[in-house]
Amino acid sequence: MGAEHHYLNAVEAYDEGNSEKAYEEAMKAVKIDPEHIDAWQICAETILPQKGEKPTLVQAAKSLAAVRKIIALDPNRTAMWMLGGRLLTDELGLLDEGLQWWQDLRHHLPDEVTPLVEQASLLADMGHYLEAKYRLDTIIEENLDGGPSQIAKIHQLRNQVIAAANLQPTEHFKPWEKHHNGWGAIEMKMGKGPVSESFLFLITTVPVLMVVVYFSNQLAGQGWGAFCLTSLIIFGTVLFGMRTSKRLFHNINRPAFNLLRAMNFEANTGYSVIHPDIRTSALYMYIMQRKPLAWQERMIIIIEEENPLPKNWKPEFPDFDSHLDEIGIIEDGDTDEFQPFEEE
Repeated sequence: MGAEHHYLNAVEAYDEGNSEKAYEEAMKAVKIDPEHIDAWQICAETILPQKGEKPTLVQAAKSLAAVRKIIALDPNRTAMWMLGGRLLTDELGLLDEGLQWWQDLRHHLPDEVTPLVEQASLLADMGHYLEAKYRLDTIIEENLDGGPSQIAKIHQLRNQVIAAANLQPTEHFKPWEKHHNGWGAIEMKMGKGPVSESFLFLITTVPVLMVVVYFSNQLAGQGWGAFCLTSLIIFGTVLFGMRTSKRLFHNINRPAFNLLRAMNFEANTGYSVIHPDIRTSALYMYIMQRKPLAWQERMIIIIEEENPLPKNWKPEFPDFDSHLDEIGIIEDGDTDEFQPFEEE
């Protein structure tokens, strides 16, 4: 049987919800015809579990390999770029490769805002706030448009970058610095999990709301005017409480966020920087249990290998302007000056 026959069998199995058979038939198709892009796409999608379930390390790796093959054959398949980016960063924790992945997309879709938003988000999560700001500024400079969800994410990232800019550079936790003060804060708070934002809202705002409701009849009286006044007070109290609880949430749980960054750093680089005592703590296990399955499997391998961080290690970033050469934009350089020609 030819590749097309196996591909049609894969499509039929896919429509019937039989992902395992669809994957087997699609793999037979690509073995016969390695450039059968539609069969590769079925491989990339059917190897992953159903929605609501997380892929294993093997499943994520096989899907990513198929996605890379699809992108090499047809770089215009945007859905595969999105799937590959999610697998690299969310499922596998390969943040540096994710940065390069989105930069590669800019080579093919330079006017698309998604790569810049994703790069800014990754850089902010890694603690590189200045680089994240540059990515966000590029969106404005190039006048790129995005959807409502992207605009909301850009606004959130910009607020995060602005908040980080108000801190001293030494307060930005850098996991690759062995003697950073953030490690001490982690060791002090590693005995218990983080405090939820809803709990902080409950203990700070709900008592105030109860007092407002209790005294509303005595202070505001009755009638529509009193009802509107009380409603405005309650609404304002809720807004103030939400902002206060959010601020408290980030301040109280800063050690947890620092540990999360350190764990992401290990998953990204493959180097071990976390002390063994921290790995057995309640805070570490709390974060670990909430990570994707493939991410956990990679982390276990990294812990077992115990590769030390090289001396004088420094973060490296992809060339964020590499796409400009392909679209014909060349940076201004020194130009040769010619002497004016005068006819004798």
